[in-house]
Amino acid sequence: MLPILVTPALSTGPAYLSLYRSGELARRAAALEARLASCDICPRKCGDNRLQGELGYCRSGRLPVVSSVCAHQGEEPPISGSRGSGTVFFGNCNMRCVYCQNHQISQSWKRQKSKAMDCHALADKMLYLQNVLGCHNINFVSPSHMVPQLVRAVLEAVPMGLRVPLIYNSSGYDSLASLKELDGVIDIYLPDLRYSSDTWAGKFSAAPDYVVHARQAIKEMYRQVGDLVMDEFGVTRRGLIVRHLILPNGLAGSEESLAWLATELSPTVTVSIMSQYSPQHRALRYPLLSRTISAAEHEVVLKLVEDLGLENGWMQEMGASDNYLPDFERGGHPFSSD
Repeated sequence: MLPILVTPALSTGPAYLSLYRSGELARRAAALEARLASCDICPRKCGDNRLQGELGYCRSGRLPVVSSVCAHQGEEPPISGSRGSGTVFFGNCNMRCVYCQNHQISQSWKRQKSKAMDCHALADKMLYLQNVLGCHNINFVSPSHMVPQLVRAVLEAVPMGLRVPLIYNSSGYDSLASLKELDGVIDIYLPDLRYSSDTWAGKFSAAPDYVVHARQAIKEMYRQVGDLVMDEFGVTRRGLIVRHLILPNGLAGSEESLAWLATELSPTVTVSIMSQYSPQHRALRYPLLSRTISAAEHEVVLKLVEDLGLENGWMQEMGASDNYLPDFERGGHPFSSD
């Protein structure tokens, strides 16, 4: 584990409250929704009319698809805190990772049709997470194809009393134009940096232009929110955490990706190095992905972090591959056996 950066908490509330009061949040919601008529919300830029029911690559139309809502205790320590992160799992996805641990909701589109709801209903769920479950934040998981719906739901939720920080928890395969509309809306960015090779990104995630989009997206996220800011209880209020999942056989390109973070962003950027890879979904069909990572592979990345001078964040220990697997077909909490 790396040392955790602790910075005095922000004295003001989330910036989206000011955007709401000025009318800017409503303007952005309308502008983003207009783009759904010829959708360019994510890097796919399908051009489908999602307002009229065309589904595009993400298999999602006008309404948000919400597969699960829960208080999640399994995120990074300052995200989960003591009361959990109020997690909204969006259904469907703009990637096709063959090893996706959330494949039940990301790549089972027919099953997700019944999970569509209007933005006011999503706002109600956000207030349930904040007021009833007492979560520290609202954590939007896989939001890259749902940015207009996310902003509209926030617009609906503010007059209902929404006050907690908002987290954008994505694969990193995000549109720069869409991210710019989130400036001041999102308090905490939690993107993946999955690959340094478009060859592997194309083969294993159907995203052959992943690297350029993820890197420019992460740069924009860092510009917006900077390094972590935490309150006196060690709970994150603002900032960027970049996740990097170690893949077997060096497929994640850890050396190049981590060096890019240290040189193009800063050695102070907070990183979360994950050793939890497990060959889920279709991964067993690919020999290079058919096993968990080895102790030697884990050690190589640990040394990389030290050599690059990355100062802040966390590194999962070996043996994490069995600890973070959700089951979205189970009733209730996807990470609980109760």
